[in-house]
Amino acid sequence: MRNPRRVVVNGKFLTAESTGVHRVASELVRNSIAIIEEDPQLSRQLAFEVWVPTAGIARARTLGVPFRVVQPLQGIPWEQITLPARARGRLILSLCNVGPLAARNAVTMFHDAQVHITPQSYGFGFRSWYRLHQPLAGRRHRRILTVSDFSREQLEQYGLSARERTGVILNGVDHVLAITPDDAILDRLGLRPQGYVVGLANTQQHKNIGLLLRAFADPSLRDLKLVLFGSHTAADFAALGHDVPENALFAGRVSDAELRALYASALCIGFPSTTEGFGLPPLEAMTTGCPAIVAPCGALPQACGSAAIYAAPDAPDQWVAAIRKLADDADLRRDLSEKSREWAAGFTWRNAANRLIEELLAL
Repeated sequence: MRNPRRVVVNGKFLTAESTGVHRVASELVRNSIAIIEEDPQLSRQLAFEVWVPTAGIARARTLGVPFRVVQPLQGIPWEQITLPARARGRLILSLCNVGPLAARNAVTMFHDAQVHITPQSYGFGFRSWYRLHQPLAGRRHRRILTVSDFSREQLEQYGLSARERTGVILNGVDHVLAITPDDAILDRLGLRPQGYVVGLANTQQHKNIGLLLRAFADPSLRDLKLVLFGSHTAADFAALGHDVPENALFAGRVSDAELRALYASALCIGFPSTTEGFGLPPLEAMTTGCPAIVAPCGALPQACGSAAIYAAPDAPDQWVAAIRKLADDADLRRDLSEKSREWAAGFTWRNAANRLIEELLAL
């Protein structure tokens, strides 16, 4: 009997602080391994092996799946030298935008083409590395994966991967349902249910948070707060020339449990990004019944469908009107909340993992 194809998962992402991209990788790995273990026929066809450098041991343990520590080196040298050298003969699966260029027997997920669409959102080093790596990996690796139809189109447009060589795996969001909300954050921040709009504290230009700051400077929203979560502060936005209104509150970095509580009690999430490879935060919020107001840009229409309210990314008055309407019409908000839950329920990590397995089996 033929041995199963050994798929080495590039675990370099487990050496860094968790991001949305890392969330996708973790959930795909966990769910794919669970599906394979449940199906004897699949177990005879595929076997996942998570490989990590020593710096990734602590986070690898939280995955709840077996992993292997591979030495020597760390960081990019580990990914580009150690991993392909030690994994020779095995298929290498990289799920966080970068894979080993020395390997041809590889599948790599590019979540988006953002460094090409909005280069000003990234530092010089990061931008230069991605611009060097992605076109080469797109040609050398056996298959490129991405997270939306929009991203597949952009990868082709910027010459990173031909459409016919690129598979689409939509994200899941049901991980949110497994998190117990920590409502203490509401008291700590002095928030009342549906008395605030939640958003990202992110200064990247394409996230377009300045639009929300301008909207909340409007007197008609003075009774509501704008709660921004993430590492950037009011001073960071002010340094870039943004006027920060008095009703903007910066929550800092929050835990998954705190974020679930913020989503569940918010009036809505405001997500005015001008481009997104997928758009995980608004769909996460929708999973909890939190309505979403988003810009009709990038992959957001595919991710949010008809269950979200759309407002132009350059028109603060449209955002003011949409937020005010939700605040003043309880029936509208209740209906949109239910519609949001129903829509988000269609995006599961098990579905995403099944698509990943299909892609690997089709090679």
